[in-house]
Amino acid sequence: MRSAKITRNTLETQIEVEINLDGTGIAQFDTGVAFLEHMLDQVARHGLIDIAIKAKGDLHIDAHHTVEDIGIALGQAFSKALGDKKGLRRYGHAYVPLDEALSRVVLDISGRPGLAFNVQFVRANIGQFEVDLIREFFQGFVNHALVTLHVDNLAGENAHHQAETLFKAFGRALRVALEIDPRMANVTPSTKGIL
Repeated sequence: MRSAKITRNTLETQIEVEINLDGTGIAQFDTGVAFLEHMLDQVARHGLIDIAIKAKGDLHIDAHHTVEDIGIALGQAFSKALGDKKGLRRYGHAYVPLDEALSRVVLDISGRPGLAFNVQFVRANIGQFEVDLIREFFQGFVNHALVTLHVDNLAGENAHHQAETLFKAFGRALRVALEIDPRMANVTPSTKGIL
């Protein structure tokens, strides 16, 4: 079973993440950032990844440190759970619509962090949640999961719909990339022999 538990403690946040990459989409969150929890629920459900996150952060300032550090800790757990990466499909992509919104996510479990984030939100906040923090979450994730991630919002007139399509597409792309390819059973999916 590809699973991991990570604890991250800083002066700004205390975070515990448990992840099972071969799960059924069970999500349990206690972070104090309700919108992020709603988005991560999409990743779990559509990626068939079990995710449990407990976080305490300096929310009296704002949600920045909590959201960024959740991305970091989730990335660390993801990297640890992957193990030797043998047999992975490695690449994944997904297009996801929600009403007028459409997003595309393409990723490579490459061992190299990289984020291309092409999203112009139609407003700066979704409720109390600052949409700028979505990029911070993904940047933290890719830096510590060591994946290359392209996130593109192709259409959208509602910021909530835009965000939700991003996270759903992220979950679906992860689901594809994380699958074990029976034709590559004990082989590292790279001509370099390492990821």
